[in-house]
Amino acid sequence: MGAQSTPEADRLAQATEFLREAVFRSRMGQAGRSLFAAGAGVKGQCGLGDEAVVVLDLSPRAQELSQSLWPEGLQPEALGQVDEVMREWVERQDALDRDRNHHLKRVRLAHGMDRNGWSPEVLSAFEAGLEELHRIEDEERAQAATRLLRVTELPKA
Repeated sequence: MGAQSTPEADRLAQATEFLREAVFRSRMGQAGRSLFAAGAGVKGQCGLGDEAVVVLDLSPRAQELSQSLWPEGLQPEALGQVDEVMREWVERQDALDRDRNHHLKRVRLAHGMDRNGWSPEVLSAFEAGLEELHRIEDEERAQAATRLLRVTELPKA
């Protein structure tokens, strides 16, 4: 039997998706910057460029989610808090993605590029490292989504 959906769980899922959309939108800007940067593709980079690029414009899907999450709209102070949560999450997601890329790079440098050649112990340690990074990411994304939902608790002007 699956978990029963509740209004709170549905809102948390929407807030989580909203944050994912913020990351996707920002990644498009980051990809463009990295593609045209001098020295793009330089050995040693993890493929994410020098730093996170934060784009606060909403994608069409994020606009839909925003309207569902805050149907009455947001006061300027609350909108500023949404922007702050988005910015912090995009930057944190960038750091987590870099950690994942560096984990892969460390293992490949030590044991070769072909996973088929890794011992079961190396493969197990690699996968355990990825699972831990994914656990941290899921936990922190849920915390950021919860912060987004608290924005609606601000008193109306």
